[in-house]
Amino acid sequence: MGSTERSKKRIHLWKKAVLHFLLCFVMGFFTGFAPTGKPPFTSLKSTADIHHNESIELAPRPMLGVAGNNTSANRSLSETPDSAMEDANLVDERESESDKLNPRKQIIVITPTNDKDPLRGVLLSRMANTLKLVPPPLLWIVVESQLESSDVSDILRRTGVMYRHLVFKENFTDHRTEMDHQRNLALKHIEHHRLSGIVHFAGLSNAYDLSFFDEIRAIGTFGSWPLAKLSASRKKMIIEGPVCQSSQVVGWHLKSLKMDAEELAIHISSFGFNSSILWDPERWGYLPFADATKQNSLKFVKEAVLEDESKIKGVPSGDCSKVNIWQLHLSSKIVQVNHVPDSTLDGKRR
Repeated sequence: MGSTERSKKRIHLWKKAVLHFLLCFVMGFFTGFAPTGKPPFTSLKSTADIHHNESIELAPRPMLGVAGNNTSANRSLSETPDSAMEDANLVDERESESDKLNPRKQIIVITPTNDKDPLRGVLLSRMANTLKLVPPPLLWIVVESQLESSDVSDILRRTGVMYRHLVFKENFTDHRTEMDHQRNLALKHIEHHRLSGIVHFAGLSNAYDLSFFDEIRAIGTFGSWPLAKLSASRKKMIIEGPVCQSSQVVGWHLKSLKMDAEELAIHISSFGFNSSILWDPERWGYLPFADATKQNSLKFVKEAVLEDESKIKGVPSGDCSKVNIWQLHLSSKIVQVNHVPDSTLDGKRR
């Protein structure tokens, strides 16, 4: 009796299982033919991720704040460092594109040197450190008398600045004549190789505000700016350069009322010019070189810069009364104080 009931229960369970299986099979079979408007459940997450990623790429990136704009102050507090890096990269890309469309003019810096100057090595290194901070392109032309010593060459190789080193064999007794000869030599080199750029005569004793170099790139033909001459011993400052109304030159600060006819009314480091005037003066409205000035490029430039003040651009633009160059008069006694023999120092250490 008991065995019969157990067999009936087993048959009932089998029938129930088979019926359940058939029911699921039929539902699955007809579900396969039914149209669906949604993707399978396994693809919902990936599809959402794709749409999310597309929205990130298509959304405009936040701009970096600029002067007079509160964009940076109104940024979301949830902004991540990664988005800030993206902003910086975007600005760099736009600046590089702007540089390609409006490339910077080259600056050609001419520096005459004198082997009799005990501070020459120190001042050359100081000038090189300044010029390394100027955005390229920049070419530094250094001129000196031909000597057996290679001190200047060694210094220039270590500067990291693009340079040309010119030497001459002539001997001079007058310092001013020698400096003018060196500047002429550099101008002839520029003319011969047609080096394009804005020429600036930089004395080794000059100190600069770096914004000066950005300003002179905007010079068309001629530009002029004030220079402050500082003297530690005399405890005074003298300003040389243009007198301006806005960026228009209307006069000059003269260092003396009694000046030689051939002497430039302004300091040699107080003006700059477009180098193409050396080989193509007619382009800028000047007559070709006369016989008297053909061998003296510096004299021609001096005459041309004062020929028509309306062609001279005041630097900085808008306020050329601002001083960005200082000429320092350093005493050679500094070298005598600092120059102590190594043996003496070793003795003091012991």
